Amino acid sequence: MTPFTRFKKLIYVVLTFIPALGVGQTEKVIQTQFTQYSSQTLQEKLFVHTDRPFYLVGETIWFKVYAIDGASHQPLDLSKVAYVELLDRENNAVVQTKLSLADAKGNGAVVLPASLNSGYYMLRAYTNWMKNFSADYYFEKQLTIINPFGYLPVLSKDKKDTGYDVQFFPEGGALVENVESKVAFKVNSADGKGIDCIGAILNQKNDTVVRFSPLKFGIGNFVFTPAPGNTYRGIIKDQIGEVQSYPFPVAKPNGYVLRVSESGDKQLQVSVSTAGVSSQKLYILIHTRQATKYVDSQLLTSGKVTFYVDKTALGDGISHITIFDEEKRPVAERIYFKRPIQKLAIEASLDKKQYTTREKIDLTISTQSDLKTDLSVSVYMLDSLQTIDHLDITSYIWLSSDLKGTIETPQYYFENEGLEVDQAMDNLMLTHGWSRFKWDEVWKDPKQDYTFVPEYGGHFITGKVFQTKTGLPAKNMNVFLSAPDRYVQLFVAKSDSLGRIRFEVKNFSGAKDIIVQTDTRRDSIYRFEINSPFSEKISSRSLSFLTLDKSWQNQLLTHSINMQTNSVFFPRKSVSSSIIDSLGFYGKPHEKYFLDAYTRFPTVEEVMREYVPGVMVRKHKGKFHFYVFDKIRNTAPFDEDPLILLDGIPVFDTDKIMAFDPLKIKKLEVIDGRYFLGHLMFKGLVSYSTYKGDLAGFELDPHALVQTYEGMQNKREFYTPKYDTPAMKESRLPDFRNLLYWNPEVHTESDGKKKLDVYSSDQQGKYVVVIQGITSDGKTGYTYTAFDVKGAL
Repeated sequence: MTPFTRFKKLIYVVLTFIPALGVGQTEKVIQTQFTQYSSQTLQEKLFVHTDRPFYLVGETIWFKVYAIDGASHQPLDLSKVAYVELLDRENNAVVQTKLSLADAKGNGAVVLPASLNSGYYMLRAYTNWMKNFSADYYFEKQLTIINPFGYLPVLSKDKKDTGYDVQFFPEGGALVENVESKVAFKVNSADGKGIDCIGAILNQKNDTVVRFSPLKFGIGNFVFTPAPGNTYRGIIKDQIGEVQSYPFPVAKPNGYVLRVSESGDKQLQVSVSTAGVSSQKLYILIHTRQATKYVDSQLLTSGKVTFYVDKTALGDGISHITIFDEEKRPVAERIYFKRPIQKLAIEASLDKKQYTTREKIDLTISTQSDLKTDLSVSVYMLDSLQTIDHLDITSYIWLSSDLKGTIETPQYYFENEGLEVDQAMDNLMLTHGWSRFKWDEVWKDPKQDYTFVPEYGGHFITGKVFQTKTGLPAKNMNVFLSAPDRYVQLFVAKSDSLGRIRFEVKNFSGAKDIIVQTDTRRDSIYRFEINSPFSEKISSRSLSFLTLDKSWQNQLLTHSINMQTNSVFFPRKSVSSSIIDSLGFYGKPHEKYFLDAYTRFPTVEEVMREYVPGVMVRKHKGKFHFYVFDKIRNTAPFDEDPLILLDGIPVFDTDKIMAFDPLKIKKLEVIDGRYFLGHLMFKGLVSYSTYKGDLAGFELDPHALVQTYEGMQNKREFYTPKYDTPAMKESRLPDFRNLLYWNPEVHTESDGKKKLDVYSSDQQGKYVVVIQGITSDGKTGYTYTAFDVKGAL
């Protein structure tokens, strides 16, 4: 049983036994079916902390990925691979990379290509398991990237853009004639930001039936009762006096209207009003991140019903409230937010607020937690182009990750308190509410068949096998995948009924040529295809056009000069994760021969006969064969050829090995016994290694697939100079860094504190320290502090 299967069964057992005291049979059925569905739809969330939000082409994006359980919000060490992409406005991937995860986290870097155009780009991250669900669940973050060597979209002061996006959202989902409803609205400009405006709803006679204005970020609500036979439209007047008309939802003659309101400090009132609905029982289900919190039912009385819910029974964060009719059909739904009580308090203190150039900055981080805290820290310069990165892990995990669309300034809802913030939060729930699933899927057979499984052992390389003559998928075929390297690796998979193959590869990093083939001794000729591991799904979020103010040009020139100077004087560093001359995938061999230690012979046949007593060389019907002695059982030689490898590549024609130049072979290893590889068993193993692990010109089978495949990203080291000696301070090497510090692996000590040393550069100005983090029990935190760098006195 895999760790993921055990995890699912544990969730199922826990959720199945949630008490359901006082509920009827139908309520139990609803709760049971929902619990069964939830137990198989593990929610995995990623959060990415980037070193800053603004870049020039040629610069490096440094980032850290946090993997989190969507239900408990605790670190989730399930997937071992994260996929990170950078998308342009047309959703084309301009950068793609794979990142290794360990202990629910990972860090990496990508260099921005010089070919990118200036604009907004979307950085997104997801796991293989997350590809089963909508792309709206992927982590996404907007970045600004400027190409100072290309076209710059400078904004004209005379240009005015009044192309607003105006949407109306009836509470519960629909308007019903003669039934009072709360209607939320959202008014966004072309750049996705909310605007201040005044608005009105007009009927077909142009009579004003209600007026409204937004509370915050272009979002607000009003109460409205649609009259039978009337049609309506919305009118928006912006701050410059432009008036535009927008469509308004059409009211239904029959249906359900949901109203949710606070009833005191500890109670939530959920009311349902209907029109044209016969007397029936209605059911309510409330869940917080798919954990059932409340189930009940009541009969309609005069077309109305009210449920009173104890708010303490609800989980922190977003809860979904769904009303069902007697046929278990959802008839109204909305979401409700309960402010989290516990959070991770992080403090960043500096030894002073102003420093000179090339001076040591003492930074002390305090988490006020005795639990293990995992942090990432960035220190960078602020100016008219570079702003404080306010996308924090707390607001993302509790808010943005569970809402549809882009949330403007999500930290506002957590950094502030009061009645206005609570009202703004409820408006946000009304305008961005959605569900992670469809209810008809919940009521189906609870057994879910997912295309993508979690990569909890390593990266999956997937593909298909086809019959060359017919083009049809080839089923039940043993397929081998290997990559020539000094570290010998070989993977095997068996195609399913649709010809699909999947290899779980480990310790596979960097760009390598992979070779895919079948055993040509037993199988006919086949064709192979390797799939891209990156998701083709696109979220509902969109990017606006970037426009630059002319006043930024001087600052942009300074950024560009500094970037080019740093590229020359501070070369990029990387840490190679490749393993040189280590054990192959088969472990410690029974026999090992370094051929340089022996007399060299001109043929492989002589090498095998003279040096390798554990392998018998024979010729049958004009072809060479190897027979390995079964030394483990002390029996006669096996009656079949062993698995023969050259730099980890299976060679199924022994004659080709015998014709290879032995002077190109560095090492020979033998397994004197049965060897099991996946579901296959071989009667011994003979492995040859060349000096560079690159096959040394060996000719592969012409039907094998050879293609370059990018493995896991190699680790890169962030470079920062230390001006801790007079010689370093007086060095004439220019230091124009605007990113002073990046550390994705900061851990507090037992007292909840951590001290870091940062050194300023030659760049004078204002700098900000941004810190993100999470504890082992799931408390998240974010903070920032600023300081100034001035010239030496």
